[in-house]
Amino acid sequence: MKPAALVCTSCCKEFPFKSLYPRCSVCGEPLEVVCHESKKGRILPKGTLLERYADFLPFDEIHSEISLGEGNTPLLKSSVVAEEAGIQNLYFKNETLNPTWSFKDRGTVAGLEHALALGARRIGTVSTGNMAASVAAYGARAKLETFILVSHNLPEEKIAPIAVYNPRLILVEGDYGDLYFRSLEIGQDLGIYFINSDAPLRVEGSKTIAFEICEQLDFNVSDYVAVPVSAGGNLRGIIKGFEEFCRAGLIERIPTVIAVQAGGCSPIVNAFEKGLETITRFRKPDTIAHAISNPFPPSGNQVLRKLREHDGMAVKVDDNEILAAQRLMAKEGIFGQPAAAAPLAAVKKLLDQDRLKLDESVVCVVTGSGLKYAAALQQQKTETTPINHEELDQVLEKILSNEY
Repeated sequence: MKPAALVCTSCCKEFPFKSLYPRCSVCGEPLEVVCHESKKGRILPKGTLLERYADFLPFDEIHSEISLGEGNTPLLKSSVVAEEAGIQNLYFKNETLNPTWSFKDRGTVAGLEHALALGARRIGTVSTGNMAASVAAYGARAKLETFILVSHNLPEEKIAPIAVYNPRLILVEGDYGDLYFRSLEIGQDLGIYFINSDAPLRVEGSKTIAFEICEQLDFNVSDYVAVPVSAGGNLRGIIKGFEEFCRAGLIERIPTVIAVQAGGCSPIVNAFEKGLETITRFRKPDTIAHAISNPFPPSGNQVLRKLREHDGMAVKVDDNEILAAQRLMAKEGIFGQPAAAAPLAAVKKLLDQDRLKLDESVVCVVTGSGLKYAAALQQQKTETTPINHEELDQVLEKILSNEY
């Protein structure tokens, strides 16, 4: 491996890169990859996601055969939504076009690469949906025994897209947050590499979102980047990506990051607004944005530290605002799940509060496809026109003349 280590994000204690346990044994905070050598900072024009950014990653060897074509997702400049929202430069980083339809594939392939470097033959994750499907898919691709731990009450529409990859799918009763920490202990004992939500190498995968945004904007970064936040690993990775490109001299500044949570589960935003240094457990989560409904985010404290270090923002939006943003984003041709629409809802809210200027630029990270949670559409109003086929020409004529 390249000269790298895992370093605690809080107390800075250093651990070997080949450590299986992803949290600090002293203070319990999450670990982060730190490389101890100067980088050339090259970006290759071709190759898999990990190959293109190899200079910014801690791997000596890249197993390109485990890739499913993750990354290289489009950055779409908005026209329809920007005009309606009243902002000149609005972009959508469309992560729904990853192999399993969410940003999770980036972190999964990086975590899997680490697992292979450690000689692991078993991988796993604790998830409510997106990450479970991603780890199951990549585990199948790599021919590894894969353990997926999900809540016992996960809807059937979320279970089937995980089960299709034939992992060892286990429905577990109990607190989701406790299950996260329990899985790490079990993983150490049984040799299962858990690529959980804020594992250090998952964070490394997430930072490639920032790398691509920089490239796609010709290294003239936007004023803001809005990211939905659950466990906090993805936001940590995106900030880390901007930091590394800034240190490499590829960009001149780090954009202001907007951490977005649902009002029905907002432990990070609540702590940020109160000026607290640590999060507290959110009691009785209740939001349609299930993908970001984590009552006790394992990287919550580090997210607070990073937001304050870089003068970031934290915003919560309610379910009605999220659903409205989902409908609005669909006008641009992007169908995101409720959590993925939360950044746009936050942007609209900040514009209404005059906290964003109309001439500023914003990137919204659309984290997952709306097909991941189609049941949410039951709360969206749809208009249909039931007719007999013999009436079709007459009805179309009336529609065209605005009489219908």
